[in-house]
Amino acid sequence: MPRIKLDFQNREGHKLSGLLEAPPPGVPTLRHALFAHCFTCGKDIAAASRISRALAARGIAVLRFDFTGLGNSDGDFANTSFSSNVQDLIAAAKALAAEHAAPAMLIGHSLGGAAVLAAAPQLPSVEAVVTIAAPATPKHVEHLFSGVRGEMEATGEAEVQVGHRRFRVRRQFLDDLEHYADADHIRRLKRALLIFHSPVDEIVPIAEAAKIYQAALHPKSFISLCQADHLLSNREDSEYLAETLVAWASRYLELRTHAEEAGLGTAPEAAPGEVVVTEREGRFLRGLYTEHHQLLADEPKAVGGTDLGPSPYDLLLMALGACTSMTLRMYADHKGLPLDDVEIRLRHDRVHIDDCDADCDDEIRSLADRQGRIERIERHIDLTGDLSADQRARLEEIADRCPVHRTIMGRPQMVLRLGARGLSAEPDQGSEQVS
Repeated sequence: MPRIKLDFQNREGHKLSGLLEAPPPGVPTLRHALFAHCFTCGKDIAAASRISRALAARGIAVLRFDFTGLGNSDGDFANTSFSSNVQDLIAAAKALAAEHAAPAMLIGHSLGGAAVLAAAPQLPSVEAVVTIAAPATPKHVEHLFSGVRGEMEATGEAEVQVGHRRFRVRRQFLDDLEHYADADHIRRLKRALLIFHSPVDEIVPIAEAAKIYQAALHPKSFISLCQADHLLSNREDSEYLAETLVAWASRYLELRTHAEEAGLGTAPEAAPGEVVVTEREGRFLRGLYTEHHQLLADEPKAVGGTDLGPSPYDLLLMALGACTSMTLRMYADHKGLPLDDVEIRLRHDRVHIDDCDADCDDEIRSLADRQGRIERIERHIDLTGDLSADQRARLEEIADRCPVHRTIMGRPQMVLRLGARGLSAEPDQGSEQVS
């Protein structure tokens, strides 16, 4: 995935180090976003990197940068304040606008979240704001200075412990917090707002998310990051956040409209019960559309794809697994069986006929290709619940009654019409082949 170095100057003339995470080849850049990291962190912290990459893979280019005196940026951290962080954000937004496009979204993690809430009203291009594990106001960090307040009063500066590192901070930082002691600026935000927070965050309690939500006007949304820690050190938490963020942003940033403007064209209309597949930019990337839904299909990078969607065989297994799970749930509910959960794992392989197991009958053997291989799909079904042996055996039988399973095993008639526009077209509009 392309990473573009983007250095720029802040209001004080210091060079700040930035990195633009751009979409991979074949994926159009739909919108731009600006990411503000947590207090004393850097642009390369795992959460910022993972979230930025995940958003870029979905068409949102993200600029992350080191605030003054941190990471690869110039300046002295001791001379910074919350206000200077806000000014650094504004400088980054201007640099992004000059080099690429103005940011449509601000994303802030921890104290960076408080900073984007303060900066957004000063950036007309911003349409949406996202906070992650953020305090309502920067005054939340005031507790870090409780043990050195006397030294600050006497000398004007002191060292504070933040995580495993010590930083020298001057009194101006502490004094600056008083200017942002209330949340009135959140009420004046006038942007779509999404709040991510974990109920088990031990650094910034979830009560801070409640303060943001209560202060903000609609449109506003809250998503719980259950079991996530403050730094989102678990990769799955970052991926989940990115996926839900894009789904939310698709409405407020009008991603579909921008996709059309980027040359992808209007999504084709699909009739009820019809699936439409179109080519997208890239060798194997495809758009998949139904009447009400759309997604991507692709191939792994190892075979020349960009891995932006499931492969065709992945989609086949997903369809079979989903249908099997739904069928089991319907039967269990109808019969009142104590089935608490169903998990299904599937795998597709081509195996040699000599390795065919006992379930491989003569009809299946007759389908072997010239190399003596047959197609095999393995399903592992894990049923959770206080089920008897007879109930489990019955559910195993019901699994094979899934409609998709029966379609695959029934060798359906395949009709190919070339040149026809839509499934309702007459056969004489193109050639027809039946297998």
